[in-house]
Amino acid sequence: MRARDGDGTRGRARAAGAARVASGLVGGGEPGPTRVVDPRGRSKVLRPLPAEDREAAVARGLAAYARGDFYLAHEELEPAWMAATDPGDRERLGGLIKLAAAFVHATRGNPAGARKNLGGARERLAGAAASGRDGGLDLPRLLAAIDDRLARIEAEPGAGEAVVIRPLPAPGPPHDVAGPPGRARRPPLALEPPALVRRSPG
Repeated sequence: MRARDGDGTRGRARAAGAARVASGLVGGGEPGPTRVVDPRGRSKVLRPLPAEDREAAVARGLAAYARGDFYLAHEELEPAWMAATDPGDRERLGGLIKLAAAFVHATRGNPAGARKNLGGARERLAGAAASGRDGGLDLPRLLAAIDDRLARIEAEPGAGEAVVIRPLPAPGPPHDVAGPPGRARRPPLALEPPALVRRSPG
């Protein structure tokens, strides 16, 4: 658990970062924002992308996630995340990227990686929900599903053990749901990914 600053400097840094993202302030007289500060106070690269291209990237990423192609989902969502200037949108997209990454690790049989990324996904998606930037997704339902997966990972025997790295016997196909071939893997975790459900209208 992260220590809190007694004087509230971390909270002020987060608020200032959110303001920098929302206002699009830049340094050096550049024509547009090149960096944003996330709610955790970290500076991130901003790569502008036309709105229609962002929407298309999100649609491709969500479709890849829905069919179980988690590595591709992560890759498709990343340009949209890097182009988002709204703090809530960045949290939502970053949370979805972390969620996809969690299931890349789950398919590689890496409980530590799955747990870490599920925790990151939960933090970011909760931030998006708090900001009202759900992108049409039922975020409370998704957060509950993530909590369920985290509890199941914790309940697995050996969940806290280090992952044993071993090479694959032979390269796999050019692309699979666990990412590029040649990555060390163990048998996949028995952990189904939560569905990305649209929120009910009204």
